[in-house]
Amino acid sequence: MTISVAERAELRTAVGELLRDKCTEADVRRAMESDEGFDRDLWQRLAEQGVLGMLVDADHGGLGFGALELEAVAEETGAALLPAPFISSAVLTVALIQRAGSDEDKQRLLPGLAEGTAIGTVALTGSAGAWTPEGVEVTADSQSTLTGAAHYVTWGQVADVILVVARTEDGVGIFEVAADAPGFERTAATVFDPTVRLSTFTFAGTPARRIGEAGWEAVQEALDYTVVALAGEQAGGTRRIFDITIEYLKTRFQFGRAIGSFQALKHMAADLLLEVESATSAAQNAAAQIASTDSTEEARGGAVALAGFACAEAYVTTAMQAIQMHGGIGFTWEHPCHLYVRRARSGLQLFGDSGLHRERYLLSKGA
Repeated sequence: MTISVAERAELRTAVGELLRDKCTEADVRRAMESDEGFDRDLWQRLAEQGVLGMLVDADHGGLGFGALELEAVAEETGAALLPAPFISSAVLTVALIQRAGSDEDKQRLLPGLAEGTAIGTVALTGSAGAWTPEGVEVTADSQSTLTGAAHYVTWGQVADVILVVARTEDGVGIFEVAADAPGFERTAATVFDPTVRLSTFTFAGTPARRIGEAGWEAVQEALDYTVVALAGEQAGGTRRIFDITIEYLKTRFQFGRAIGSFQALKHMAADLLLEVESATSAAQNAAAQIASTDSTEEARGGAVALAGFACAEAYVTTAMQAIQMHGGIGFTWEHPCHLYVRRARSGLQLFGDSGLHRERYLLSKGA
């Protein structure tokens, strides 16, 4: 489904208003200290707005939107540091079911994900966190019985729709595992950023059900949407921490003048503005390439890869410089700078590190 630029802006504005009201810094800190790590009430509010069903076909209870709408909304969730399984459930899981699932799979799984009554996750990579076919460590035998471990599973402790990418005799396959399946254990991982929960899943002769017949190509397509969403969040977070810093430079006075008038800080701010605009352009271009019917596979892959490393690195650079520009107060845990630094650093390796994205970008250019 295609909507106009104005309608997309209205969607983004509505999500932004909700998050400014229900996802303040105090709300974020409260959620990340809770057992589940997110606010169920806010999750349902997002479902009512259609955010959780953006990528779900209208036939299965969603809006049927695409990458452009996803990226626009992700900029708002990233700016607010939304602590919730949005990318895990509404993007990665939904996109994988949309691409690989049968009609029965879609009818059974997608409505609950769109309504927010179910939360999904995908167990994909092994201990190395490679996010490639070679990085898959779970294996499946001819009876769809799973063995092995998956690491860095996003929001794995709260998920009830569980998809597992596993090696089979004929390549990579996608499997569904029941939350109470025998031989299945999930362990919460220690995380640097408590607003993004991770788990380790282990399988010991665990019965599973194969989802369709698709292989890695379906996983890669779902990952592309996921990287676009993450890049959008990173662009939104980069802009928000930049704005917070600029406001501080305008209101903090030393020697009788605003510190933003000091030449050294002006130069730093100008450099960071380039990071903000570059990240935003990269994220939006990746979404546009996926959405375009005229885009080639190489163009789509290259744009997604560029966003994958450019947005992550811009976010880290801006967040770290923001702490420096805030001076002593920026180094305190009570200041929001640290929340953005943690989110920025956690995203550096999630769904592929800069090395992986750079290699894919170069390959897309024939290098």
